[in-house]
Amino acid sequence: MPLSWRSWIANEGSKHFILVLWLSTNIALFWKTFVSYCSGPQHYYLHKMLGLGLCMSRASAAVLNLNCCLVLLPVCRSLLAGLRGFQKVTSRKARRILDKRKTFHMACGIAIGLFSVIHVSAHLANVYSFSAWYSDEFPALNLARHRGEDPRIIMFTTVPGATGVLLVLVLFLMFTASSYSMRVSHYDIFWYTHNLSIVFYVLLLVHVIGGVLKYQTNVEHHPPDCFRPNRTAPGGQNSGFVNSSQVDGLSKVCREEPQFQAHFPETWLWVSGPLCLYCAERLYRYMRGCRPVTVASVVRHPCRVVEVHMQKSGFRARPGQYIVLNCPHVSSFESHPFTLTTCPTERNATFGIHLRVLGDWTERFTDLLLAEPEVGAEILPVALQRRYPRVYVDGPFGSPSEDVFNYEVSVCVAGGIGVTPFASVLQALLDDWQHHKLRRLYFIWVCRELQSFRWFAELLCSLHQKLWQENRPDYLNIRLYVSKERGLQSLSEGRYQVLSARLLIGRPRWEMLFEEIGRANKQKRVGVFCSGPKGLSTTLHKMCNSNHFGATFEYNKESFS
Repeated sequence: MPLSWRSWIANEGSKHFILVLWLSTNIALFWKTFVSYCSGPQHYYLHKMLGLGLCMSRASAAVLNLNCCLVLLPVCRSLLAGLRGFQKVTSRKARRILDKRKTFHMACGIAIGLFSVIHVSAHLANVYSFSAWYSDEFPALNLARHRGEDPRIIMFTTVPGATGVLLVLVLFLMFTASSYSMRVSHYDIFWYTHNLSIVFYVLLLVHVIGGVLKYQTNVEHHPPDCFRPNRTAPGGQNSGFVNSSQVDGLSKVCREEPQFQAHFPETWLWVSGPLCLYCAERLYRYMRGCRPVTVASVVRHPCRVVEVHMQKSGFRARPGQYIVLNCPHVSSFESHPFTLTTCPTERNATFGIHLRVLGDWTERFTDLLLAEPEVGAEILPVALQRRYPRVYVDGPFGSPSEDVFNYEVSVCVAGGIGVTPFASVLQALLDDWQHHKLRRLYFIWVCRELQSFRWFAELLCSLHQKLWQENRPDYLNIRLYVSKERGLQSLSEGRYQVLSARLLIGRPRWEMLFEEIGRANKQKRVGVFCSGPKGLSTTLHKMCNSNHFGATFEYNKESFS
């Protein structure tokens, strides 16, 4: 399919603009700091001692300050959820930029790792230079105690050196546990190591108070490499006075000895604001998450999926949002995000999630939810026979699926259990579809097994029936795809006839599907929302950037962060 520049700009323009702006800021900050330390008069004597290592260490430190500041902002979930909620303040384009917060967080993290390597390498060279080029002329500039001191002693006996070693260790653990394979196979390790960020920032704030690198404060009275008339000549003769032959050709004469002072820790200025904001946000989330949650009911579904309904005082959420669930009986510190499939309403205060049993945490949590009652439980009322484990809920938090209602035409594509973000959307339409801007919804659901469609079969049939009764059969276009042919007769029951008629075998032919949608919605902006495997997301992303009869497809990827 040919590329549509209109669609490409809609999907990639803002993202690439932010990326270019961020890269330009990093490059400009690096270059400005590098030149300042390389040719600045206040750093002349220090640069003469340390050379290129000084410039590289300070330039990389400036970039690290910027990214250590920015990396905290995308993880302030409550703040970003609040910004998404202000529809009159935040435009749809701005909300789509906020949805890239995870990508931006990862970009800042990669920058921190890369420039940390440069920073550490440059400082290793600096430690060697402090030892080898010990200055007897300017003792205040020295970090070493004497010429030829072992660099390892300098490194481990100074505050910047010791904290720097610890910072490298913490950063190494965070980076190695942040890989995709580690997050998928050992999420608990990723979660625990990522919480070392608090230790990282504490060490970082201590790291910069050592005052190792110093600048000259009296450049006006002592210009770089100026003539010092009171300096003793090499032959032992005191040159306390200056004759015409000595100063011939010299334009700068020292009026006083150079004075040096440690730099103010600029890292505090960069990091303190975002760090305080992040800590305040975490405190707010902790206080909000401590409110009691009651598990109202648990339902077992086919294909190892469990539906959990809960109730929490004062809990409000919008369709498409997600929560973070913690169960102390499984793990006191480990929490996991789950999309809300049912939001609380005025008539029903409960909210629900669907979770697939996949991994150690979900298996242990499901075992606790579906534990058999005790032997004597049959003599109790039915409502008291089941005792559910204690759970805590943090959230709700915003996600791209909230914007389904902000388009006239939306396409929701789900793969397997990825349908959960759209379940609350369908439920909201069932309650009152006329209240929203949305006028047509294409719902495409791809599953490996036919039984998976039973998770929300009742909801789909009810919404379809309501729209037909209200003379809007074209409002909802349902297409179900199953990749396995086994058990196709299972949906032939009378109440599921609507779904059976829309059931197709195999995978969607995306090119034909997008052409059909584009032909029916020419010159319109169509919101495409994807929640599923990476392969499905990549295919849809490419299709949205293609030309389809003048329609502009805006791609939105569901992501938890």
